[in-house]
Amino acid sequence: MNSGNSVHNAQPEDLLASALGAGNRPFPWQTALLDLFLNEKIPAALDIPTGLGKTAVMAIWLVAGARRATIPRRLVYVVDRRAVVDQATEFAERLASNAELLRELNLDKLPISTLRGQHVDNREWLADPTRPAIIVGTVDMIGSRLLFEGYGVSRKMRPYHAGLMAVDALVVLDEAHLVPPFEHLVSTVQDQSDLRSAGEADPIPAFRCLSLSATGRDKGDSFRLTPGDFEPGAVTRKRLDAVKRLTIEGSAATPDNLMDRVWTLSGEAQSPGRYLVFCHKRDNAENAAGLLRKKGVEPILLVGARRVHERERDAEQLKNSGFLANSTPNPNASVFLIATSAGEVGVDLDADHMVCDLVAWERMVQRLGRVNRRGERTDTQVIVLTGPRPEKEEDAAARENQFRALQSLPHVDDSYDASPGAILRLKDEAGPDLKDLLGAASTLEPLRPALTRPLLDAWSMTSLREHTGRPKIQPWLRGWVEEDPQTNVIWRKYLPKRDETAFFEAVAPHLDEKLETETYRVVDWLMDRAKAADKSIEGRVAISLDSSGDVSRYWTLDRLRPADSKSRTRLKDDLFRDLAGATLIVDASLGGLALDGLLNDKHDEEPPTADGPNRWETVPFRVRVETDPDTESSDSGWIETTRFEWDRDAEGEVAEWLIVEKQPLTSTTEDGRATSRQVQLLNNHQDLAKDKATAIATALRLEAPYAEMLAAAAALHDEGKRSPRWQRAFRAPLNGDGPYAKTKGPINQALLGGYRHELASMRTAAAHPTIAALPQDLRDLALHLIAAHHGGARPTIGTDGFDDLPPSSLEGLAREVALRYIRLQRRWGPWGLAWWESLLRAADQQASRELEELP
Repeated sequence: MNSGNSVHNAQPEDLLASALGAGNRPFPWQTALLDLFLNEKIPAALDIPTGLGKTAVMAIWLVAGARRATIPRRLVYVVDRRAVVDQATEFAERLASNAELLRELNLDKLPISTLRGQHVDNREWLADPTRPAIIVGTVDMIGSRLLFEGYGVSRKMRPYHAGLMAVDALVVLDEAHLVPPFEHLVSTVQDQSDLRSAGEADPIPAFRCLSLSATGRDKGDSFRLTPGDFEPGAVTRKRLDAVKRLTIEGSAATPDNLMDRVWTLSGEAQSPGRYLVFCHKRDNAENAAGLLRKKGVEPILLVGARRVHERERDAEQLKNSGFLANSTPNPNASVFLIATSAGEVGVDLDADHMVCDLVAWERMVQRLGRVNRRGERTDTQVIVLTGPRPEKEEDAAARENQFRALQSLPHVDDSYDASPGAILRLKDEAGPDLKDLLGAASTLEPLRPALTRPLLDAWSMTSLREHTGRPKIQPWLRGWVEEDPQTNVIWRKYLPKRDETAFFEAVAPHLDEKLETETYRVVDWLMDRAKAADKSIEGRVAISLDSSGDVSRYWTLDRLRPADSKSRTRLKDDLFRDLAGATLIVDASLGGLALDGLLNDKHDEEPPTADGPNRWETVPFRVRVETDPDTESSDSGWIETTRFEWDRDAEGEVAEWLIVEKQPLTSTTEDGRATSRQVQLLNNHQDLAKDKATAIATALRLEAPYAEMLAAAAALHDEGKRSPRWQRAFRAPLNGDGPYAKTKGPINQALLGGYRHELASMRTAAAHPTIAALPQDLRDLALHLIAAHHGGARPTIGTDGFDDLPPSSLEGLAREVALRYIRLQRRWGPWGLAWWESLLRAADQQASRELEELP
């Protein structure tokens, strides 16, 4: 990583202290890890107890990169999907807002993309491959991008994401013990040479992975606490010795019993403190919250299955109630938090006391890390309810092992010592029998498939909608597990009546609006909401998208209202099959979203939506209905990209249009990126793209032949836009100095007729002297980059709209594109080739942005 050429005065440890904030000095282990990073030695794993600042890896990486350490430029911080209010997002946003640190690092801005907050899913990290960037994402978000499937990413953008995610990137997997298949996946991406380039001394930067865990795992190259962390008076020592007195009770872990125990523990809410209740099942958590409300106390409910939009309230509630570390609790109040696994990982919870049910050993360690986290109290109590004995023999055996694992903790009077130090010593001093017991008390690692080059090649052919050798990627991310299928639910004010796939490419589902929950819940909820809905709702009320973002089915109210019980059963089966792993977009008028952000089949009110009148700032598009097709938006900050028929009159003429508008340079479609707030001349755009490509090559220290190749491709990448067909379809000014590379649009897709300017650009470039002068292998690479710079040519590209060539010649041209892709894929590897494509795309986008921002 290279963050600039400024003269550095501060010592690395002082920079790290500034990054940690609030006058904090680094822990001894953090300083030692920084030394390793500065010497370009990244360990395979970080084994540090909960509450000792593992998230500081972000700051350590940033400081080491600023000191010219040759480490990856992008840090990808991965949390499990159950994390709802993730600490990593908070930390990344704090780093990005530290003006003093950025000045010292010679950065005007640290691009970050996070799970929630002002940077949610903004994809700023794609803008410049040469600059440091932080991406915070879930296992499914990051893993799907690594494997060219990109959940929530258009097919044409997937290579861009994969190329920058698997090259010059450090993937930090938090709580790696929760998802061992994904840990194996990223290790394979790092270590398996046949998945990458076949060449020697390639210019492609490395990919690295670092696993984080707090459960004491045996991994070869694990970095652990240093002797300085155990010194008397050290902050780490204080946290290791944090008092946590654990009591085991045989009562059934029902909502009633859990609430009775926490109610007694809190002195019927008269003893001030922060009380945390963990429930394995969400239904139990919701019922427990209801019981507490009946006592006149309003708890905080921290569960999954909510939109990011509503999760923001969770973070604020947790902070105001003092449950987040470094927040200030009310010393005179009793506050209650009821959580599922959503509170076990990724969130820096700090409660005073805890009541919970019994779960697997590694999850118990996580839960215990959420009480007395800073070691400030001497009276923290933890009560674990273990009964009754499960009916299934295998479940009973697992429960017995979990029970015995807790009993292995040191005795203190009539309780057990559950401090981080005690858990650490238990693991370090365990003999073979105890190690076997802790293993048996932990969640069994699921079986997983191997990642092979043929599979990766199949996934990377992103311009093919169907491929017989391209299986679903979920087993590579989470293994073969018996989990309830999940469905994403999204509420929208406007659902298209035709051209559905094109519409949802233009207004693709955004992370902020997704609610993920079990498919069986969605099926029952949808049918109940359809039964209760106003019968005046006409047309489509629900549309499903498959994992590729393509529309798979739609439903009207009539279709969701079966006539009899037999039809209802058949409909439920059909819905479950259609919605498992899919995204369901429903008409907002169906309601069904409670104020707490959970599905609720009794809630009639229309929820806020990303495309409604009061749109969310994090969403880069908006939709409006217009009766006059020639009416332009009065808001200069928005650009119309496309329009769709919304309604027709009695004569069959279009009476209303759905107008899709974007903010400048934020379009989700490749054609949409050619619409701009102001027109851009083609020559100016390509000249500037060449300059940007040269700057990228210089920053990446590419050798001269590669730099020349990249610059040549950038200088010719849009030559196909000279076509009169393209200029007319994009409504270029008739009396200007064209041809133009960017226009104000909107695009006339019918006139464009499927014409792909990238293919025409490649034809022109093949005969250009600059390209012809390149060595054969680099000439091939330059032509592919031009053909693929909008996500096509992997391996196919459209040949419609070319009036100057006969079909036989077009077939030959398309065949040439596909064969070139295969040759280059073999030479550079799937991720290496995608990385090269990302460099030209970035130069193109940077040139567009700079010209767009001119006065």
